[in-house]
Amino acid sequence: MMDNLNTLKNKGLTLLTIFYFASTNYVHAQKTVNNSTLSSLVNVQADTLAITNVKIVDGTGKPARTDQNMIIINGKIAKVGNSSSVKIPKKVKIINGQGKTLIPGMIMMHEHLFYGKAVSPYYLALQMPVSFPQLYLAGGVTMMRTAGSVEPQTDLTLKKWINTGKIAGPNIDVTGPYIEREGLMVPEILAIESPLTAEKMVNYWADMGCTSFKVYMNITKEDLAATIAAAHKRNIKVTGHLCSVTYREAAELGIDNLEHGFFASTDFIADKKENKCPGNANASLTRLPVDSKEMKELMQFLINKKVTITSTLPVFEPYTEREVIPGGGEVALAASVLENIKKNYDLVAGKDVAYAELFKKQMAWEKQFVAMGGRLTAGSDPTGAGRVIPGYANRHSLELLTEAGFSFPEAVKITSLNAAEYLGIEKKTGTIEAGKDADLVLISGDPEKNIKEVLNTEIVFKKGIGYDSKKLFEQAAGKVGLH
Repeated sequence: MMDNLNTLKNKGLTLLTIFYFASTNYVHAQKTVNNSTLSSLVNVQADTLAITNVKIVDGTGKPARTDQNMIIINGKIAKVGNSSSVKIPKKVKIINGQGKTLIPGMIMMHEHLFYGKAVSPYYLALQMPVSFPQLYLAGGVTMMRTAGSVEPQTDLTLKKWINTGKIAGPNIDVTGPYIEREGLMVPEILAIESPLTAEKMVNYWADMGCTSFKVYMNITKEDLAATIAAAHKRNIKVTGHLCSVTYREAAELGIDNLEHGFFASTDFIADKKENKCPGNANASLTRLPVDSKEMKELMQFLINKKVTITSTLPVFEPYTEREVIPGGGEVALAASVLENIKKNYDLVAGKDVAYAELFKKQMAWEKQFVAMGGRLTAGSDPTGAGRVIPGYANRHSLELLTEAGFSFPEAVKITSLNAAEYLGIEKKTGTIEAGKDADLVLISGDPEKNIKEVLNTEIVFKKGIGYDSKKLFEQAAGKVGLH
């Protein structure tokens, strides 16, 4: 496990210094936008709206449907079906969906409202309250879980402002502060000293409004047990980016979710010490055959325990023959920040071939987990070496999931319905069907035929209000790394 940020940074292996900062309530967005600042970002707002002749990938994983009509009334999907059967009322606002694709609003499960920065010997988590909410919405995210907060009070405030129409952004499931022991040089994390401290942290932040919790790399099994007991008592779920505790141990204790696919698993280290984060997790996973019996047994155990796995492929993406900022997004970064990222990229590109093979193996394991019946969700995790930019990276997640072997409809399901089911909001959102909130993403083109076209986000609907993706991206330009 990569727990020595400074050492790895000095080696130039910026990708491998990823700080894996790694609920469930769903708040209806406002029905109308009256705020003048927000109004300038809205493309479509009407009591009754029709989208015609559009291709729909509905979030269930089933094949796409072409030539579809949809009617939205007061922020909800009223009708959807073949254009021959769903007639368009007179005098309604119409969007011509010819040549376009409609998918559910993305529900992303490993996001943050801070941006990571390595300043030796520290790793800093810099809150981005101005740029990140807009970027997430611009990229098609209508619901996100923070999967670890360094300023939960700020995240809760941003959530309130979004819900009341003061600022643009997705619905937010706010995770409490990282529940972690001493070990990492991250000054924003307040380390716990006992399981009792973990319990107190859960209760305090649940009282303040946090709706999920995340444990981190150096906790003990006793800490985890106390966290789970306190959270479950309040009907709140717990996820974790683990190292000191194995996946199997966490599942036995009742954890709900595990972050980073199987990248963070320390289950295959023969001499692993109890409650200690080893330094050779990557090596153990590199040695493990992709079709190993041991990995399949672990997957089946997790499935039996109903543990959800969250994929975070963007933050692990290799450098060699890959974009500097995967999925684009250079324009979102402050100039000095982008310059530093490019320098680090040049240090690593061409030298991470072995890691690239592990990345492919991890993709295969995620595909295998789903094939065995496991529930996979997805997130971008905008931390690590700074290459993951909200909005841009969320769309790029769909590219990476298809690279992993999922069909486009399957990838959409991972980023919508699967997450909605985990959060318990599937009756309101997560798929495109009559009666659900109109949380939608209109894409110019057909990503099923050309996955690169998933980047052509045109309008993001949040409860029927259509936000202009391009304008949202433009407003956040040059701000990432600053605020």
